[in-house]
Amino acid sequence: MTKLQLENSEIIVGVDFTNNNRVNEILTREKSSSFLLYPGKDNFNLSISKSSEINVFMGSNPHIFLLDGTWPCVRKMLKLSKNLQKLKRVSFDNRIKSKFIIKQQPEALCLSTIESVYTVLNLLQECDLEQCDTKVFLIPFEKLIEYQLEYILNPNSKNYRSTANKEISPKNMYRENPERTFLFERES
Repeated sequence: MTKLQLENSEIIVGVDFTNNNRVNEILTREKSSSFLLYPGKDNFNLSISKSSEINVFMGSNPHIFLLDGTWPCVRKMLKLSKNLQKLKRVSFDNRIKSKFIIKQQPEALCLSTIESVYTVLNLLQECDLEQCDTKVFLIPFEKLIEYQLEYILNPNSKNYRSTANKEISPKNMYRENPERTFLFERES
């Protein structure tokens, strides 16, 4: 979904990107700098930095790598990809709650990839590093969620859950409960 929304993005499939030709080509481009969007303590926080600081830090032609997958898979990708480990990391303070109510997240404020991209694009727009219009950016994602809910709440579906409407649990149950369950948070 993210790739369909961003013209200047690309998908590079893999787990270990250490010897990936395309990734290494991007990393070695002259007059550009590459970053990894990934949480951590030594990140450059886009949310609390001034526009001038962001422009100096990222330069005029930044490339931001995002690792997309489940949290355990993304951790493995980063662990194996020595070239991505060396990148400066950027992060943001989440101000929105994920709309991905069917998928479990490690923390309540964790976002899906497309929601993270949406947030970063908006932060980069504030300092004129990005000009992408994000007004309708999340609509395909929201439609996907609607479809998933309709499917799981449909009594004719093989995945129908008669108790789905009654099971309202916080998203941070993921760490405490090792069994995969559906977690729903619906606004009243």
